[in-house]
Amino acid sequence: QVQLVESGGGLVQPGGSLTLSCAASGSIFRYNTMGWYRQVLGKQRELVARIVSHSSTNYADSVKGRITISRDNAMNTVALQMNSLKPEDTAVYYCNLDPPYRSSSNGREYWGQGTQVTVSS
Repeated sequence: QVQLVESGGGLVQPGGSLTLSCAASGSIFRYNTMGWYRQVLGKQRELVARIVSHSSTNYADSVKGRITISRDNAMNTVALQMNSLKPEDTAVYYCNLDPPYRSSSNGREYWGQGTQVTVSS
């Protein structure tokens, strides 16, 4: 069974830091590119960071220099270290494969519950 469980979100002041964590099923994690996405209510979900199996990374321009993605292949976890947070970083953050995992039975994308990050003074 596929599982993606995100945690670590919360309320933080502008300029603050948070570390998000994602626990993924081994079946979808192993050898696949993983990503962190975020979604603001009413807007499309966007990919903000990705990491391939050998730790090569890419970042959206909006977060480059402030966010670091990492993975622990032994533990099947992916982390997102976020620094110098801005109000515009406020969103629900999700982890998933890149591209997102699709069920083989119905073709639908599968997403975890996400974790809310709110940047506000």
